[in-house]
Amino acid sequence: MDLRLGTRGSALATAQARTLADALTRVAQDRGIDLNIELHIVTTSGDRSTEPLVGLSQTGVFVAAVRQALVDGECDLIVHSLKDIPVAPQDGITLAALPPREDSRDALCSGGVALDDLPNAARVGTGSPRRSAQLLALRPDLEVGPLRGNVDTRLAAVGDRYDAVVLAVAGLKRVGRADAISHIFSFEDMLPAPGQGALAVETVGSLDPRVADVIAALDHADTRAAVTAERAALGVLDAGCAAPVGAHASIEDGVLTLRLRAIDAEGKLQLNEWARGPVVHAAALGRSAAHALLGRGAARLVAAP
Repeated sequence: MDLRLGTRGSALATAQARTLADALTRVAQDRGIDLNIELHIVTTSGDRSTEPLVGLSQTGVFVAAVRQALVDGECDLIVHSLKDIPVAPQDGITLAALPPREDSRDALCSGGVALDDLPNAARVGTGSPRRSAQLLALRPDLEVGPLRGNVDTRLAAVGDRYDAVVLAVAGLKRVGRADAISHIFSFEDMLPAPGQGALAVETVGSLDPRVADVIAALDHADTRAAVTAERAALGVLDAGCAAPVGAHASIEDGVLTLRLRAIDAEGKLQLNEWARGPVVHAAALGRSAAHALLGRGAARLVAAP
């Protein structure tokens, strides 16, 4: 059985897609199904633009074209980084699987220099207002500048344009560049973007039921619960993936713990909230934590400039 898997064409996106294709093929073989998966590369508006992400329509900038290819029948299923997907569901498209999440933390890549050992007024590159704000909260002296491009392009900026850059641990691992990590930020120091580290597999209703069953087998219950809480909070805050909002949910013995943070662009003011309860209430826990933040004035911290 032939399948077309839609993805962006970046090195990270194609690495993620190949990992997914391998996992699907293994599950299918266990069920006596012979799958041949071909990547279908889609160029998005986010790939074509050279503007900083904060200057673009942030939510869904890397998603719309890939989803359109799915709806138009150019591919049979698609895969994205979950953090790039708008919170609101899209009619006709099903979030069919959330495979086990990779490490959701952020990493400093600085040629081996610790954050505390970076020189005064060191230049650090990141395309994320969330990362920028939390960096400045840790080191107000830093000069944080914009950064775009694929993983290798961003890493190449170290020692050239910047003294260090901040990237997602998950992305570095997926493209085989974990060796570039100098320091992994704790969740106390830098909360990740909601959904960071998770992949999302989307399909349409016309998919062959046998294939749909293979895809569903990759769904990881704890990952789905954790990101459900994080994204429910993001939805209440009405903030895009590039907003200065961090969230991380963990699960132990059926209990979900969510930590949520909103922070101003200069890193001078941050509001933190915790929520804890049964996994089955993941979405409600996320919404509750976000409403608590809004009650404390978070809206002015996450509002677009």
